Amino acid sequence: MKLSIIIPTYNEEEYLPKLLYSIKEQEFKDYEIIIADAGSTDSTKEIAKLSCTKVINGGLPAVGRNNGAKIAEGEYLLFLDSDVVLSAGYLESAIEEFEEKELGIAITQIIPLSDSNVDKVLHKFANFFMKRAESIKPHGAGCYGILTTKILHEKAKGFDEELDFGEDSDYIERIAKISTFKVLRNPRLLVSTRRLEKEGLKDLAFKYTKSTIYDFRGKKISAEDLDYKFGHEKNDNFSSKPRIIYAACGEGMGHAIRTSVVLKHLKQENDVVVFASSRAFEYLSGKFDNVYEIYGFNTVYEDNAVNDKKTFIKAMKNLPRDVKDNIKLLYNIANEFKPELIISDFEFYSNILSKIIRVPMISIDNMHVITHCKIDVPRKYSRDKLKAEGVVRSFIMLPQKYLITSYFYPEIKNPDKVSIFPPILRNEILNLESLKEDHVLVYQTSTSNSKLIEVLKKVDENFIIYGFDCEKVDENLIFREFNEDQFFKDLGTCKAVLANGGFTLISESIYLKKPVLSIPVKGQFEQILNAIYLERLGYGEFHEELELDVVEQFLNKLDTYSESLKSYKQDGNKAILKELDHLIKIYSK
Repeated sequence: MKLSIIIPTYNEEEYLPKLLYSIKEQEFKDYEIIIADAGSTDSTKEIAKLSCTKVINGGLPAVGRNNGAKIAEGEYLLFLDSDVVLSAGYLESAIEEFEEKELGIAITQIIPLSDSNVDKVLHKFANFFMKRAESIKPHGAGCYGILTTKILHEKAKGFDEELDFGEDSDYIERIAKISTFKVLRNPRLLVSTRRLEKEGLKDLAFKYTKSTIYDFRGKKISAEDLDYKFGHEKNDNFSSKPRIIYAACGEGMGHAIRTSVVLKHLKQENDVVVFASSRAFEYLSGKFDNVYEIYGFNTVYEDNAVNDKKTFIKAMKNLPRDVKDNIKLLYNIANEFKPELIISDFEFYSNILSKIIRVPMISIDNMHVITHCKIDVPRKYSRDKLKAEGVVRSFIMLPQKYLITSYFYPEIKNPDKVSIFPPILRNEILNLESLKEDHVLVYQTSTSNSKLIEVLKKVDENFIIYGFDCEKVDENLIFREFNEDQFFKDLGTCKAVLANGGFTLISESIYLKKPVLSIPVKGQFEQILNAIYLERLGYGEFHEELELDVVEQFLNKLDTYSESLKSYKQDGNKAILKELDHLIKIYSK
């Protein structure tokens, strides 16, 4: 193993998750993490264990670092304080420069986790001072990150455990005498300013100035002399509930419905702020508090087909306003709310926010089956597939985990980052008694589909139709305006469903053992994919056009599809909600 990262902790539940997240985001992967905990009374140890780190007994920083080094398997040792954050590429850059310059021990330059100009100036001065002094008096602190080799650590007999302050500078100086010390020029470490905020500039500056003077004079100073304490007492005024931003795409109703189920679960044990656009905002704001409206992207449909040109023009026309207003709203609320985790149901701007404020993100949707699973579709849909992959990849970039919902289970490309679960279903569907009466449910998203009406009138069957925004009866057709309770009743008692390729309705229909005739929107690859696998599983049929013979053929095979549907099993939403709870424990404090 190349590197062992050793972190002493005491009551660091607020800061440790951010450090662990920044480590796991590094492209360099040949490392282990060792947490040396000094008996934390908060959830520090639990957070560490959930993040698959080694957790050992620590003490004061010198003791914790030495204990970590004893079990370390890496060629190099990196000692970090628990309230720092690694910049992108930090590990690779640090080791590369360390090896190129043939160093024995090194520290890195620091950047404050603060927007204060005073903080930035102070840290720039600190970097300048450390570089100027590196050849005169090698010294540093854990907040700079200390990189050395295990061989040199053992040769120097580790940190001096008799010292309760300045043990890091003492350690650097002793190893520098038998090797070469430098301040690394390339990597940067983001450091907390919590001591500065708590103790004030004047008091903290006095403590560090005094300790530096003593250090340069070769004299030792104790933590008691400086009134310095390792770690932090548990803050009982700090909310014990994880703080989560949840964002939902407003395209269609599927994202909103899935989000409503997850929110009902999350709000029991978490503080949640919600962002949603279009129909998702309308739906969610009527059910939950703290729901904020943002702008979103919307596809333009004409004659049951995607109009790519009009969709692009509409998106580009609104993009400058959307970006400015959305990011401003999201950032301002996040700055006040201080989220520990972002969960996104295919919502573009939450993805940007995650990168800006450096908060981990979990993706939960059905869309990523397109990009993260090995799907098999006919060649004629290759262009639609390629277009869909580009959209999906641009909407959500590099979350910590992809939770994909699906009623079909293709092979996953990267099982370490991706998991597939059954569709998330509303309680009303889970509790709905499935009966078989004398009607077919029709769900239509276009109010101008006159061909549908013409075809269905020729079929000797009763149809209950949603999507035309009217209440009337026309021969064998019953038109209904959308009402959730009535829709559940009609879905639960229908003999079959006729719809486009929308994921949510197909999923609910399959759960209720209702055969589905799917006519996907042309050019909408996600719907095409849903319909392809629906037919392969024997749960219904996929057709590109709705014709009289298509409907009659489908209705004549209902018994066959019903038999196939008997094999479908789903244990509610338990599995995915359990995994979500597990991930929240890992990525929140």
